[in-house]
Amino acid sequence: MIRKESLQILRDPSSIAIAFVMPLVLLLLFGYGVSLDAKRIPLAFVVEQPDANSASLTGAFQRSDYFVPRGFGSIQAAQRALDAHEVSGIVWLRNDFSRHLLARGDARIGVIVNGVDANQARITEGYIQGVWQAWLLGYAHSQGHELPAMVMLEPRIWFNAAVRSRDFLVPGLIAVIMTLIGAMLTSMVVAREWERGTMEALMVTPIRIGEIIAGKMLPYFVLGMGGMLLSVAMALWLFDVPLRGSFWALSAASALFMLVALGMGLLISTVARSQFVAGQLAIVVTFLPAFILSGFIFQIGSMPAFVQLITHLIPARYFVAILQTVFLAGDIWPILLSNSVALLVMMVIFLGLARRKAHKRLD
Repeated sequence: MIRKESLQILRDPSSIAIAFVMPLVLLLLFGYGVSLDAKRIPLAFVVEQPDANSASLTGAFQRSDYFVPRGFGSIQAAQRALDAHEVSGIVWLRNDFSRHLLARGDARIGVIVNGVDANQARITEGYIQGVWQAWLLGYAHSQGHELPAMVMLEPRIWFNAAVRSRDFLVPGLIAVIMTLIGAMLTSMVVAREWERGTMEALMVTPIRIGEIIAGKMLPYFVLGMGGMLLSVAMALWLFDVPLRGSFWALSAASALFMLVALGMGLLISTVARSQFVAGQLAIVVTFLPAFILSGFIFQIGSMPAFVQLITHLIPARYFVAILQTVFLAGDIWPILLSNSVALLVMMVIFLGLARRKAHKRLD
């Protein structure tokens, strides 16, 4: 059975493509094409009375990697550019900016941010405040004064100090890739036998149903682990994502999750005797939840309470937590062990249900 399935995989280009070409495409798309970072934000600058102070502040924004300032002669022109989505925000220096700065030190700037994308708006606002605060500190030191502040913040970012969304996305993407390889391919294994009429031939052989399941699982397990190794290699050497934990801990967790994905695929395959139906079920039941409800992109803590409860039924949730921990934080064993136990329980459930549903009968 193992030899038969292995030969069938080698003769089926789609299986090889899903296992090796698809991870390559997805990693390239998410690594280079998808970013949650905000850089080179187009920003309108309105200076009603240009002078040395306003030029200094404008220069601070121009030197920042996060903004591309564009000058406008009036606030009305800047607002039209904002309405036309030519800029993402406006910084407005009124004609009394320098007078208030020199006389009382309480000069203010006007900031208008496009709030259609709430996440982008918050990031833009935070970056503007950062540049403004840094400029105020520099201005105060140049005047021989200390800027009064009740609290001095010294932010330290743990685990992803560069704040690169690529370091967050690429490890989580491995869970989505392995879900596709394990569940998508195996969901059509038994269904294909029914469609091609070869299941009846298998039933009259002395091979037991457990041996049929094992023979169909092992080649796809090897295929899935090969896709995992390709994904990890690209993460480390192409995208420079750090691997702070143990490679062997990552491999063991990946093997466990691969068995869970294979169990889900086999369960779908034994229930649906059509490859089309099995493929659609695999997408709806495994891929979409792994993509949306696993914490891969969207933080689980920000979801409604009832959705957070549903995520506990998604195996990819536990594997994403393991991946992000091993890659970015290291071997944090309480996290690794608790999530691995959850995957182990799910593996037993799905493989047990698949074995229970599979039988050597035509009904």
